[in-house]
Amino acid sequence: MIPARMGSERLKCKNLRLLGGKPVIAHAIELAKKSGVFDRIIVNSENAVFGEIAERYGVEFYQRPVDLGGSNACSDDLVYDFMQHHPGDILVWVNPIAPLQPVSEVLGALQFMEENTFDTVITTKREYLHTLYRGVPLNFSCSERFAKTQDLEPVENIVYSLMMWRYKSFTSAYRRAGYAVLSGSVGYFPVSRQSSILIKYEEDLQICESLLQMQNSYSPEYDTALGNTELK
Repeated sequence: MIPARMGSERLKCKNLRLLGGKPVIAHAIELAKKSGVFDRIIVNSENAVFGEIAERYGVEFYQRPVDLGGSNACSDDLVYDFMQHHPGDILVWVNPIAPLQPVSEVLGALQFMEENTFDTVITTKREYLHTLYRGVPLNFSCSERFAKTQDLEPVENIVYSLMMWRYKSFTSAYRRAGYAVLSGSVGYFPVSRQSSILIKYEEDLQICESLLQMQNSYSPEYDTALGNTELK
């Protein structure tokens, strides 16, 4: 499932903005197709305009109820509605706001889910940084020498580039409690820095555009002061 809302409070119509010459959502569609692991690929939106995009890229389209397309709609409700209309075993949410995610991470996350028999898998960004929560250190102490970042216990932020659920576990939890995004046994799969760049603001789109342009042409260069010093 590739979700797409027409409305967006921070970046208007972001899924239809061009990135690398194609709409943002097209990158998610192509990622899902290239992975070769899905029985069905379905764009899920309240607006029929995304049906045209789905047809153009050779995938299915589901037009969900309008009330599941607003900014107040919960992911739990959206997923449950989709599951009711498209039965299956495992649902993978391929998020179009993470357009730089590679195929290897889709395959890796699915393997991670299967090997550990998780009911839910959510992608995260692992950070080796001194981290506070409400002014309180989480992974370092103020009563000892300041730790090197590489020696810290990493913190993880959820990035939603991929989310996966087993139908049976999700629907059971949703019917019981009314929510289920983090239901059953949950695994967190760390992804690359590029996959954690989420398009929420204009500058995010600009960053992704720059990185796409550099992918095949970038090579590291150093100041001449380095001379013939061997890099280790």
